[in-house]
Amino acid sequence: MNKAIIGKKVGMTQIFDEKGSVIPVTVIEAGPCVIAQIKNAETDGYNAIQLGYGDVKEKHINKPEQGHFKKSNLSFKKHLREFKVNTIENVKVGDEVKVDVFEAGDKIDVQGTTKGKGFQGVIKRHGQHRGPMGHGSMYHRRPGSMGSTSTPGRVFKGKKLPGHMGVQTVTIQNLEVVRVDLDKNALLVKGSVPGNKGAILKIKLAVKSAK
Repeated sequence: MNKAIIGKKVGMTQIFDEKGSVIPVTVIEAGPCVIAQIKNAETDGYNAIQLGYGDVKEKHINKPEQGHFKKSNLSFKKHLREFKVNTIENVKVGDEVKVDVFEAGDKIDVQGTTKGKGFQGVIKRHGQHRGPMGHGSMYHRRPGSMGSTSTPGRVFKGKKLPGHMGVQTVTIQNLEVVRVDLDKNALLVKGSVPGNKGAILKIKLAVKSAK
């Protein structure tokens, strides 16, 4: 089975390596998770495992989810995530997945939802430059020409304009696992990961090797 787990972003800190160098790390509370469902190529067209994370009371999940867990005789979980795997041998529903599936030095991909920034203009959203700030300019932070004259007479799709920023699913690839703490279910990852503190993350082995 490929290495995979669900985690929660705790925050960032720094640690020191053997040489005394500072390493910025993100602390992730990873697992323990339970395998809630197994999909196979014969019935579903692909191999995958579904992990559940975070205990929750029955009244806080809907009837279909309740039935999903009761069918497998599992306790209710707040978060469900699916991971495609190469093989489903030696795994079964109800197995527990802990943070020790990873080890220091592993390269991982971390997927999460970015922070919401609300409605933003083109300067913050797309990094465009502002116009002259003199009073006579009449053009300071606007998006600029739409290019709409008699031809083509419309705004082309994909034009960078003001709008909602953030709250996007983003995957950061090839992050390095610096330390694994099984007692605290903690995964220390070099660098930053998407989302606010408390954000739910999908963590799996990197699909691309670092160059």
